[in-house]
Amino acid sequence: MMILLGRLKWLFPSFLMLIISLLALLGEIHLGICFSHSNKFVDSNNNGDNALQLRKNVEAVTELPTLTFREPSNSSSPNRLEETAPCKDDKPCVQKNFAVRIAQMFNKTSDAATSSTCNKSVEISEPSETAGTDVCEDDSDDPSTSGDFAELLRAMESKDLGSEIPSNLPGGLLVDQLYLTAPQDLNSLLFSPDASFPRSLAEIQGTTEQQFGPWKLENGGESLKRMVTYIKAATKLIKAVKAYEEQSYLKADGKVFAVLAIVSTPDVMYGGTFKTELLYCISPGPELPSGEQTSHLVVSWRMNFLQSTMMKGMIENGARQGLKESFEQFSSLLSENVKLVDLKDLGSTKDQVLASLQAEPQSDWKLAVQYFANFTVLSTVIVGLYVVVHIWLSPSSTLQGLEFVGLDLPDSIGEFIVCGVLVLQCERVLEFISRFMHARVRKGSDHGVKAQGDGWLLTVALIEGNNLAAVDSSGFCDPYVVFTCNGQTRTSSIKFQKSDSLWNEIFEFDAMDDPPSVLDVEVYDFDGPFDEATSLGYAEVNFLKSNVSDLADVWVPLRGKLAQACQSKLHLRIFLTNTRGNNVVKEYLNKMEKEVGKKINLRSPQANSAFQKLFGLPLEEFLINDFTCHLKRKMPLQGRLFLSARIIGFHANLFGQKTKFFFLWEDIEEIQVFPPTLSSMGSPIIVMTLRQGRGMDARHGAKTQDEAGRLKFHFQSFVSFNVAHRTIKALWKARSLTPEQKVRIIEEESETKMLQSEESGSLLDLEDVNLAEVYSSTLSVPTNFLMELFGGSELERKAMEKAGCLNYSYTPWDLEKADVYERQIYYRFDQHISHYRGEVTSTQQKFPMSDRKGWVVQELMTLHGVPLGENFNLHLRYQIEDLPLKPKSTYVRVFIGIAWLKSTKHQKRITKNILSNLEDRLKVLFGVTEREYAKK
Repeated sequence: MMILLGRLKWLFPSFLMLIISLLALLGEIHLGICFSHSNKFVDSNNNGDNALQLRKNVEAVTELPTLTFREPSNSSSPNRLEETAPCKDDKPCVQKNFAVRIAQMFNKTSDAATSSTCNKSVEISEPSETAGTDVCEDDSDDPSTSGDFAELLRAMESKDLGSEIPSNLPGGLLVDQLYLTAPQDLNSLLFSPDASFPRSLAEIQGTTEQQFGPWKLENGGESLKRMVTYIKAATKLIKAVKAYEEQSYLKADGKVFAVLAIVSTPDVMYGGTFKTELLYCISPGPELPSGEQTSHLVVSWRMNFLQSTMMKGMIENGARQGLKESFEQFSSLLSENVKLVDLKDLGSTKDQVLASLQAEPQSDWKLAVQYFANFTVLSTVIVGLYVVVHIWLSPSSTLQGLEFVGLDLPDSIGEFIVCGVLVLQCERVLEFISRFMHARVRKGSDHGVKAQGDGWLLTVALIEGNNLAAVDSSGFCDPYVVFTCNGQTRTSSIKFQKSDSLWNEIFEFDAMDDPPSVLDVEVYDFDGPFDEATSLGYAEVNFLKSNVSDLADVWVPLRGKLAQACQSKLHLRIFLTNTRGNNVVKEYLNKMEKEVGKKINLRSPQANSAFQKLFGLPLEEFLINDFTCHLKRKMPLQGRLFLSARIIGFHANLFGQKTKFFFLWEDIEEIQVFPPTLSSMGSPIIVMTLRQGRGMDARHGAKTQDEAGRLKFHFQSFVSFNVAHRTIKALWKARSLTPEQKVRIIEEESETKMLQSEESGSLLDLEDVNLAEVYSSTLSVPTNFLMELFGGSELERKAMEKAGCLNYSYTPWDLEKADVYERQIYYRFDQHISHYRGEVTSTQQKFPMSDRKGWVVQELMTLHGVPLGENFNLHLRYQIEDLPLKPKSTYVRVFIGIAWLKSTKHQKRITKNILSNLEDRLKVLFGVTEREYAKK
């Protein structure tokens, strides 16, 4: 074969002359051929006579008559040669092009050039761009100028169908930074054909022979692509290699630009088995107070393996290190060309945004038009006018039937039906008038209570709601929003008869020692504090899966049957700031060291960064400790357990098969330790049980799921089990506030209240409260046994749980003064009692009656987390008396009074709901007491 090729190369000049002679018979040809000294068709060892003869043949070819290459008239392919008539100045360029194509044709490095003769025309295929050939073209004819580049982007923008922004590649983030420039300008700086930034970066990184192909629209204008070739600088391990990079726009809508770069290096070892993919995503950043635009640049990467290889792990590690160093230089150079955004400038936008919020600007006339401009009101007015005119025109009728003076009854069935319709119409109009009065009264509201303390401050601005579900037959709802974070609850005002509500209210949460994990948002329809509430939708804002900067202005879609059917959503602005500075990590570790009983070392920034990238966490999340262990599923899987302030995560990599998940500390309902077994290799097992419906993203790592739908995770084979167990328990307790801790907080608050009330009188002073009797009954229970209902016994806990009081806890009775005892109580309402998930803090006092024949129990109840709960307090009085004539019987009377702290137009509705709920609760309490006594 080699001998045959050797002979063919000597026959090539003669064969070429024969082809040209045949073509000359068909027309004119103007052809120039030039071979460089490195031509592979000329033997370097015998470059004498053969080379000279070849040059003579080439010179002879150039002196032949000109033959013009023409395309068929029906051809529009850009890969075909246009009609050319090059001048003498273009002769070296054409010679080089034709020589290169002939060399490619014989070396098989590009697509074979096919030639055919049809109607005196010849078609010649262009070589592939990836061949990296040098094509001599005039710069003025380059289709990839900056003007054309902008036109191509506009053409792609016109065909954008509103697709979502591509998600980051799983390899990790290489760049995540805000820049003080518009997204369009940053995109042009990085990817415009005449941009100087890529060339400057190539000089810094030692990249040579960098060539940029033109941007071209493909797939009907849906994608924009170009090819870039360059030689990467040599490193300590790898020599200089040539790289081929294909850049394509995945999205370009004028505001967001996403460019996918696929880099292949076939000359390196195993280079044919993988490609490196880089995703550049440029999106608008938050607007600065000065009005300047910002851009958010995120660069992520991954390795795309075309074939399986045993060197996959080594290739990924090497690529990760190389990309990290390369993009450090990238970020450094980019920061010199574009100014970085200072986070302090972003922090100042919070006050500006919150100060701009104002209550809904609606006049009485606008409200009147909104509520009364409907068919019901208009038809009623028209019919009413018609009836008035009819009465005016009609003469007075004589009395007949059962009528008498002052009573005019309908004289026919038709008149009776018309009267009924008029009554119904008038009733509907009165309902509209009532709605109008409610909306007029509730136009404005305050902006919540200011946050207290030092730590993590959460501020939520509720702007508006869109398409909230209507549960009333009138097509309206009375929505309000409940925010819950770290056990704190904030409730918005009620917007009466609104489906598209405008709140513009601000809610601040007291400072938290640890950064919050989740903000729960739920929208309800108001119908009294204790009535059955209808949920209009709910949402969850996860601070671990969202950047705080992205939450500064966000539309949150609501979930739930009603919300999803109506596509309901809320407009929120969320700000999370830390007032403790940079010492928050050290302070938290010092606190955990006391709980764990062991020194916890501060992790390096590199370890924290790797931990954040591994699980996709925000920058404020920091690693506390990690342990090597086994995850028990069907088979034990060795990996590492990572612990931070808000999450517990697991990661394993077994022969390239990665297992990764995490869940929140708040999701854990119970942590148990099982004794060692043979399957656990003699190690105790830590079993974590999540709450129902929580941690579903991590269900692939759970060993079992119980009947209640709770996931169970088994971890075993710790190197130091005691340290791992103590650390896990301490972090879990820090994030889960127990009822006992809440009682302790209540005690501290009650002490403060008692100090404040020493000069103003007793805390339970009922002189200014009107009490009304709501319950009285004779119970077949002795007084001493009934008093156990207030004595902290098992009877009290069981009865309160039956009455719908969850997490019921109390403090011991303390003697305040002669024969007067006092204690504090805390509990939450069950869902069937109140869908607002409200909480109650109560102070009770008991003292014997003057005649010593019974007891009096007074109670002051404060409701938290229910609408308008801050407007009133509840005062209860239990009178428990002995019945001398009926042994083992007790007469009970219960009185209630409501102390209104703020005036409201809904006092009657609230009072009615409270009385109804209290009667049901008292019946349950005393019913359980009688049954328990009967069991004895």
